[in-house]
Amino acid sequence: MLNKKVLAVVIASTLGLTACGSDDKNDAVIAAQVDLRILETSDLHTNIMDYDYYKTKYDPTIGLARTASQIKLQGAEVNNFVLVDNGDLLQGSPMGDFVADNFKRDNTIGGTHPAYKAMNTLGYSVGNIGNHEFNYGLDFLSEALAGANFPYINANVLCEADCWEGKAKGDNLFTPYIIEEKMVTDSNGDQQTIKIGYIGFVPPQILLWDKQNLSGKVSVMGIVESAEKFIPMMKAEGADVIVAIPHSGLGTPSNPVDVNDENATYALSLVEGIDAITFGHSHSVFPSATFEGLENADLEKGTINGVAAVMPGRWGDNLGIVDLKLEMQDGAWVVIDRTAKAAPIYDKNADTPELVDADVAIRDAVALEHQGTLNYVNQPIGKASTDMYSFLTLVQDDPSVQIVSDAQIAKVKANLTDDLKDIPVLSASAPFKAGGRHSTTADAQSYVQVPAGDLTYKNAADLYLYPNTMVALKVTGVELKDWLECSANQFNQVNPNTTAPQYLINWDTHRTYNFDVIDGVTYKIDVTQPTKFDGNCQVVDASANRIVDLTYTDGETVFTGEALAAKEFIIASNNYRAFGGKFAGTGPDYVIMELPDSNREALAQYITAETEANGEVDPSADNNWDFVTINTTTELDIRFETQDSDIADSFILENQVRPLTKRTDLTDEFGFAIYNIDLTANQ
Repeated sequence: MLNKKVLAVVIASTLGLTACGSDDKNDAVIAAQVDLRILETSDLHTNIMDYDYYKTKYDPTIGLARTASQIKLQGAEVNNFVLVDNGDLLQGSPMGDFVADNFKRDNTIGGTHPAYKAMNTLGYSVGNIGNHEFNYGLDFLSEALAGANFPYINANVLCEADCWEGKAKGDNLFTPYIIEEKMVTDSNGDQQTIKIGYIGFVPPQILLWDKQNLSGKVSVMGIVESAEKFIPMMKAEGADVIVAIPHSGLGTPSNPVDVNDENATYALSLVEGIDAITFGHSHSVFPSATFEGLENADLEKGTINGVAAVMPGRWGDNLGIVDLKLEMQDGAWVVIDRTAKAAPIYDKNADTPELVDADVAIRDAVALEHQGTLNYVNQPIGKASTDMYSFLTLVQDDPSVQIVSDAQIAKVKANLTDDLKDIPVLSASAPFKAGGRHSTTADAQSYVQVPAGDLTYKNAADLYLYPNTMVALKVTGVELKDWLECSANQFNQVNPNTTAPQYLINWDTHRTYNFDVIDGVTYKIDVTQPTKFDGNCQVVDASANRIVDLTYTDGETVFTGEALAAKEFIIASNNYRAFGGKFAGTGPDYVIMELPDSNREALAQYITAETEANGEVDPSADNNWDFVTINTTTELDIRFETQDSDIADSFILENQVRPLTKRTDLTDEFGFAIYNIDLTANQ
């Protein structure tokens, strides 16, 4: 018996022959067509509830509880849709930490992970593995995934040793791809079966970022390399449509494809056979004005090199939507049109900003874990003498970074062996919440806000967002300076001879979590000079020199210049930075200490110890870094972005080191306040 697909082709062909040579348009036969919608969530980071655990209140701008309503709305608009998740699901919010802490204490999650209690209600077709899925180790990941009632894929992580049951060295650790036989309704109202192939990828950098969990256990292929291996197999197995789900940022068309690229989506769009890409990782929204001018991208249609592509922000603030129109041609389904867009859950500029209500079923599914998380984050740990807000952390030394550095130095000093005790201990710490990536309206709320007074564990989690572990490195003064030179790429170059507006913060090519402040030394940053390194710490101008007056003082002895360059230092940091190899002085060869403590645990312990010893902890910034004062007769207009709120206004007024002026005549597209900073005033 002919199946419906073959029968449709036979009928269409027969009728088509009958119509040959006829002028009667009614005799023409339109081939069967299918509209297929692909919905994507990504980078939820365990923001299942629409709730801010740091502020202890509901938040309509985030959470799968809100995204679920958007999923149902967008799904109801069409006859045929599928739902996928692109990973970074199990880490990133206090709820994720609560579940992981239970696992660490009891060696079990204790049932289905709350992320899957929620997602299992929504009918996902497939999930992809993100890099943060490995943060708590393979045992945790294995138990967590067992709670999903939908399959998981990943094509580029391979078993090396001690892998899951049935896996041998060289095998894919996960199922590399699946092909779903999806029953759909065509344009004639008939039922058809379309084979949808899904293939997933994760950045190869997981071997660096989670070395302690993955070293010797897995290896990783390049993203494009694995796509070129498996996609022909998927086509050979009959996939009508192939959806690539890379947990990978966009990348750039100007650089050649590197097998180890972290951000490889643009390169994937050039791989033959891919019909749609639902990507993530970099927390941006595509298509959007952020990517204006991207080569061979159509932001109106949502395509890259003709391939439909979408990236839905982070924390559930957007839902990715790809619409494909397929037509039966010569016995095969062919994509004849494609569009992609991101649908937000909140729009601050709308008359009714909350575009969707919370899905009650999602809230009910995780009610028990929600209460457990509230109890978890409200554990007391100490008391602070001053506010710790990160509104100014990109333009001056600030307490939200200072207290982390102080804690890291204390932890490393307490664990030094005798042969290392004469080497000065410094700390590298970056702002993790300082405006996000300045790419969505939710980013304008992404700031540390820990007021003076009693502190709980949620405050420590606010100050240190990630579950990194403590690591220390031994470096020379030369490497120390280059580490800071790369960090200084956070700033755009300022022209001291123009009155035109100049924005100070380099949001485009430098992430704020790569703006390392190194405590224990003093230095200044000359933003009138070109940057020596780009955002990946690759040299762009070897003669550039932004870091000046770099000094270490040991009692009455002052080290600077060549004396400092020749000196050895220990830098307290985290596993992500230490093993990443990006900054000078990082990488496995420089590591001298790995501690089991997370940086957040070290921070909480430090707060408790200081409170017990002194009645409170003092996180006041020591102002060990500043900008070089610009000597010019030109009236400069230098601007930066920060949160627009009364609490930010008050904090900035009381704590500014250099003169700062809020621009009431300007608005920011994402809802940030714009300030002028005077870098010409004498300090």
